[in-house]
Amino acid sequence: MVGPWGVRGWVKVAPYGDTPQGLVAQRTWWLQDAAGAWRPHAVGEVRVHSGTVVASVEGYATPEAAAVLRGADVAVPRSALPRPGKNEVYLDDLVGLEVTSESGHSLGKVVAVEDFGAHPLIRVRASEGKGDEDRLVPFVAPILTSVDLAGRRIVVDWEPEY
Repeated sequence: MVGPWGVRGWVKVAPYGDTPQGLVAQRTWWLQDAAGAWRPHAVGEVRVHSGTVVASVEGYATPEAAAVLRGADVAVPRSALPRPGKNEVYLDDLVGLEVTSESGHSLGKVVAVEDFGAHPLIRVRASEGKGDEDRLVPFVAPILTSVDLAGRRIVVDWEPEY
């Protein structure tokens, strides 16, 4: 949740992924507050605006009221999302997968997916005792070789010394 939008208490959301349609189609959003609790919120009007989603959320009729939602995570039920197409995955499905290099070296497990603009990066944490720092690996061709969700494995053209 980016924060308030406009003078009527609407909110602006920067959705993860390429399309905001999963949020636009839903009339209930689950918002995670600062304490980590998820709560359902009814959504009134909603539309796509310049690559973001803007919406009215029940109970937040002024910009000041909507400001308390800044920074909240927004979710919809998984069952409400369309199935990924061929060669597509939901980035959230990558968390927990083992990452190995093309040469067979284990790099660790995906602990998060970051997106700083150009393309997603998978945050890979080495196994206990095999390094202290997480590494960020670009989740983009030609670095990404394969994703096997059923086998819980990602293969990348990325070596341990990078």
